[in-house]
Amino acid sequence: MFGFFRWGFGRGGNTLILLGFFLTVGIFLHFKDRFFPSGRLWEVVSGIASGSISEKAGLWSVLPEPPGAGAETGGIPAEPGKEAALEEVLKRSDFVFPAPGKAKLELVRHQGFALGYNERYEQAAWVAYPLLREQVIGQSARERFFNPDPKVSTGSALFSDYTRSGFDRGHLAPAADFKHSLDQMRETFFMSNISPQNRDFNAGIWNDLEKLVRAWANRYEKIFVVTGPVLRPGLSSIGKVNRVAVPEKFYKVILFAEPPHVKGIAFLLDNQPASMPLSKAVVSIDSVETITGLDFFPMLPDDVSRRIESVSNPKDWFRLK
Repeated sequence: MFGFFRWGFGRGGNTLILLGFFLTVGIFLHFKDRFFPSGRLWEVVSGIASGSISEKAGLWSVLPEPPGAGAETGGIPAEPGKEAALEEVLKRSDFVFPAPGKAKLELVRHQGFALGYNERYEQAAWVAYPLLREQVIGQSARERFFNPDPKVSTGSALFSDYTRSGFDRGHLAPAADFKHSLDQMRETFFMSNISPQNRDFNAGIWNDLEKLVRAWANRYEKIFVVTGPVLRPGLSSIGKVNRVAVPEKFYKVILFAEPPHVKGIAFLLDNQPASMPLSKAVVSIDSVETITGLDFFPMLPDDVSRRIESVSNPKDWFRLK
């Protein structure tokens, strides 16, 4: 190195190159704060070195835009005079629970979500919870231990019921929806929150839908989620101790309610690999009620319920294509 400098400074051309280099660095450092305020230069440099910049780009793409930067609400406004009543209903902890219809379900409440367990099929007919922005940007590490649900009075399915079945232990309420709390994330690994899913379906379009729902929670600050399998007589089953039905379809129903604005959307997906855009899986909430026998968001005023459940409009929802 020192030999280089002795060699370089002995010749006019190399001396000018070195002087130009140091002059450029000096000018950049002098004016860096105009381009990288508050020390951001070193964050960018270290991020490029560690590869974290490309990872953070994915998170930045789903963070909400500043107020006024296209943060739509859409949906159907509540009628004048009914806004206060709607606000009171939304405060209820059981607002998100669907009405079970004719099915015999056991209501099980956990910290982060509730579910209606159907003993006949050894899985939940529905899992419901409010999803807030702070839940999906937490830092809790993913739990990986599946356990029977101690709150299911008849006993839930077991880990071994899925072993060598060819199906994934698919989450209904995904673990990543509860990153803010290790305890609540652990609850998602109770077997009552698990349903047999085709491996490629679970890792593919179902995972894409889960990510989109989290992006909506980030965008709208709070949404309500109800998800589950479509259960019916005649389904095939797996299991060594319990007979766990293998659903042919799964659904998700989403509601955004910030009075006076209310909007809803539903998805219905076959339990098999798919490469279609998620907008092709959009259906009306009414149609999911028909196929499941459930009544979603039964506490909504009848006029609001009729309007938002009769049709789902993908254009009302951020990033749904």
